[in-house]
Amino acid sequence: MPAIAIVEDNKALANTLREMVELIPDCSCAGVWHTGEDALVKIPAFGPDIVLMDINLPGIDGIETTAKLKQTMPTLQIIMFTVYLDHDKIFDALKAGACGYILKRSAATDLPRALADLAQGGAPMSPEIARRVVEAFYRPASAPTPPSTEELNLTKRESEILSLLSTGLANKEIADKLNISTETVRVHLKRIYEKLHVHSRTEAAMKYRDSRNR
Repeated sequence: MPAIAIVEDNKALANTLREMVELIPDCSCAGVWHTGEDALVKIPAFGPDIVLMDINLPGIDGIETTAKLKQTMPTLQIIMFTVYLDHDKIFDALKAGACGYILKRSAATDLPRALADLAQGGAPMSPEIARRVVEAFYRPASAPTPPSTEELNLTKRESEILSLLSTGLANKEIADKLNISTETVRVHLKRIYEKLHVHSRTEAAMKYRDSRNR
């Protein structure tokens, strides 16, 4: 049963989120905190599996809180939960280590789906957020090309997998395109994460994006 922590400064909304989490089968609420400072103390102590993180927190904001938590708890999965739609905040959150990004106004429908996506190794995002990410990756003049293996120290196969991952394909879809097994994809992804010093599909895709924009 995944334990889910909530970091949200609006107490009424935080209570609503707690109720939503407790209604999802096989999920439990590990705790609710209203500031980044509290989250940095309590989350390592309670050890939840997943955190729903507001961006606009008093004091330390959600992006900085996420970055600090990922330094000490690299396997912690953090979903940003916010009203913000602009590219800078989306990518700042993802670079900080968030593995998903959903909008508050669509929480009732997006939250259960996001948790299911996360359990399957996905990077959950509200549809509007996903469109913004696609827009940022879009290059009208050319199709996506693998990053330099010299710069990222990747093998040819690892570069192919990273390129396909950055387009949003799931492991099975990558396996089908390359005519390999999903287990082989998982093994390659583990090596890619180690080489890029990242902990999630989203972080790996961001590093791919940065390498292409140099």
